[in-house]
Amino acid sequence: MEVLKLATAGSVDDGKSTLIGRILYDTKSLTTDKLEAIEKTSKQKGYDYLDFSLATDGLVAEREQGITIDVAHIYFSTAKKSYIIADTPGHVEYTRNMVTGASTSQAAIILIDARKGVIEQTNRHFFINNLLRIKEVVVAINKMDLVDYSEETYNNIKADFEELMSKRDYQDQNITFIPVSALKGDNVVNKSENMSWYSGTTLLNHLENLDKGDIFNAGTPRFPVQYVVRPKTEEFHDFRGFAGKVYGGELNVGDEVIALPSQTKSKIKEIYFYDKKYQTAARRSSVTITLEDEINVSRGDMLVKANDLPKIEKQFTATISWMDAQNLSAGNKYVLQHGVNKVLAKVDKIHHKINPDYSGIEEGVSSLGMNDIAQVTFKLNKPVFYDAFKEHRTNGSFILIDSQSNNTVGAGFIN
Repeated sequence: MEVLKLATAGSVDDGKSTLIGRILYDTKSLTTDKLEAIEKTSKQKGYDYLDFSLATDGLVAEREQGITIDVAHIYFSTAKKSYIIADTPGHVEYTRNMVTGASTSQAAIILIDARKGVIEQTNRHFFINNLLRIKEVVVAINKMDLVDYSEETYNNIKADFEELMSKRDYQDQNITFIPVSALKGDNVVNKSENMSWYSGTTLLNHLENLDKGDIFNAGTPRFPVQYVVRPKTEEFHDFRGFAGKVYGGELNVGDEVIALPSQTKSKIKEIYFYDKKYQTAARRSSVTITLEDEINVSRGDMLVKANDLPKIEKQFTATISWMDAQNLSAGNKYVLQHGVNKVLAKVDKIHHKINPDYSGIEEGVSSLGMNDIAQVTFKLNKPVFYDAFKEHRTNGSFILIDSQSNNTVGAGFIN
């Protein structure tokens, strides 16, 4: 079954957790004990309705304060698709959590409170979705029940958001506007009877009908080798395969490929998934590939089509989202993990900091603090084979690791 990874974003009290809880409730994805717990807690709080946010806010502090702090991953399925939803925080101080949740998502839902309209946080959420090249974005204008389901209010917010869209640098996004009430259930799973003026689809129906071609950015096939398969059996004593996941495009038996960094050529002989052979390895499939020639390929190497090489360099500039309490400064050294490959990286230059609310950049920055986003150049101790992030989300991204604490301290998107 097809899996769709979603990220939600919205300001405090815009109703992200309630929206997800409503989807789980209306699709009958809540377990009996979870539903009973929601009913019991809602009554204890004196509500005359079910507090669906309790379905997702897992931390005690989240439940007490009524806010989302950490990234919660929620899993559910319908007859058409399986879903993984990253419920990300809305606060400015949790920008790093928002980047983390959205970095692996294929679609996003940005919530806007119909009473407040487009605010500064909306700019930030849209900027991050734009930065991360999320192709399918749903703008859910929530709490329509609190503005009497006003078409005029909806149209005004839509016009304000369309003005924000003119500032983006990634133009290939599909933006869909849907008026909803997460609390009442209007246009979430079921069509609203209160907004006859809206002729579009419900939120879930829109997600159900997203085509794979609308979700994924086009890219060239990249096959990072994660493991060299050498079975210790008599039957397969000569077998030598390379296991990994195909990113960006597809690979076929007979394709001429180059192994990086050695740049030796061969052709794909066989493609296996467990014990079955296939002619094609589809995008995002995990397979084992054998080659016609006995060339040297190890974990961390990459197989690419012979006519479509990535860049192979020891220096690049990237947009960095800094996630650590210790500042990033020029001269600092980190372990840079690009796919399965790890290299040592030195911060060569911080060019400028980017204000994620579309208010411009800050020049003359000497260091980055937690949640800062900036343009940074790195020098590496050995070459990596990469693509620009805008062309290849997987092969154009990396993480930075502190060699002392072993913590992930930053995420990067190569220019």
